[in-house]
Amino acid sequence: MPTTPESPDSRVLFIGNSYTSRNQLPRLLADLAATAEHPRRVEVEAIVAGGASLKRHCNAGFAQQALAKLSWNYVVLQEQSTLPLKNPARYHDNVRFFAPEIARRGAKTVLYLTWARQQAPDTQDLITRAVEEVAGEVDDALVVPVGPAWQAAMAEDSDLPLYTDDGSHPTALGSYLAACVFHVSLFGEAPRGFSVSDALRLDRSVAARLQVVASEATRLR
Repeated sequence: MPTTPESPDSRVLFIGNSYTSRNQLPRLLADLAATAEHPRRVEVEAIVAGGASLKRHCNAGFAQQALAKLSWNYVVLQEQSTLPLKNPARYHDNVRFFAPEIARRGAKTVLYLTWARQQAPDTQDLITRAVEEVAGEVDDALVVPVGPAWQAAMAEDSDLPLYTDDGSHPTALGSYLAACVFHVSLFGEAPRGFSVSDALRLDRSVAARLQVVASEATRLR
């Protein structure tokens, strides 16, 4: 996609629910990209609804309208958080509904691999497997391994406050880690600096460590 001084370097459409909207994950990604070693102007848009599955987005039609509105580089599909675990077949069907239309419009399908619930950490491998399996069925799909990055971070420090009190949603720190993983996955470059983490009032030493965790989790794939 050619760019001009007025146009973005990349456009990213997020389709999901509160795991995407909490702490404005798409905006965090854009801010990280703007402050990277090789800055990028990333335009983001999010079609989100609380607790929504991809099937619900399919039925509502707003995601399809957004997809048709602009030329996107990446379209992020975030499933309802427990569906890949409880019903992998339905998750696969939901992704396969969107993937052909995403490809037809010249964008890359991106699968947001989310984290296990705090009280069920052992389910992460099952969630990861479900996402990786459907990625293998979709041409040119990219998996963003946020859940495995959370798993790695918690293995280093089990007291990291990545979860809110409900044991499901991300704190600002959790969303920051997610944004770092997205940045490395989409743009092949580790985040740097502390302008984004400072705005979230995160400890700089913790933010620096999560930048490394994000890079390592992505590099292992």
